[in-house]
Amino acid sequence: MALEKTVTTPQGFDAVDAYHRVNSVALISKNKINFSVQSFKNKDASVAFTSEQYSCLYDLTGNNPIAQAYYHIKTLPEFAGAKDC
Repeated sequence: MALEKTVTTPQGFDAVDAYHRVNSVALISKNKINFSVQSFKNKDASVAFTSEQYSCLYDLTGNNPIAQAYYHIKTLPEFAGAKDC
């Protein structure tokens, strides 16, 4: 799973349909996870142009931690309108 959304890179370039992937999910407590979201030019790129750290509540009875991380970032303004890919 990943997300696709056009963003402006930290260097000021528009990355059209950039590929955003959750990585490094860590269970911090029984109700919190930390994770990173790496952004790539496209799904075939091997080097991310940015990596941001996030955390969110985790529901032990819910979906797996990665699915919950994706659900969380889709609620954030910077990922508004992102498409699943």
